[in-house]
Amino acid sequence: MRTHIAVAALAALTLGAAACTQAEQDEAGANAQVAGERAGDVAAEAGEVIEAGAMKTAQAVEEGAGKLADELEENQAEAAAQGRDGAVDPATDKRQ
Repeated sequence: MRTHIAVAALAALTLGAAACTQAEQDEAGANAQVAGERAGDVAAEAGEVIEAGAMKTAQAVEEGAGKLADELEENQAEAAAQGRDGAVDPATDKRQ
């Protein structure tokens, strides 16, 4: 949203520049440059926030997958110990 505001401000400054003196045009150009730089900063900050969120999500998925793998391995070990057909003993990697 801040990027949209910066773009709107830049457009307004550009349109108004045609009716201004050279000094006013120079000031408007400088303001437009500052607005553009600020828009870039905001975009970079938003990118960092998105990346941090993605990292936390990936960590949560990894943790959940690890817990699921441990549970499945435990179930297979128990099934293999009971001699159930199709079970794979995680210690030997051999199917019953």
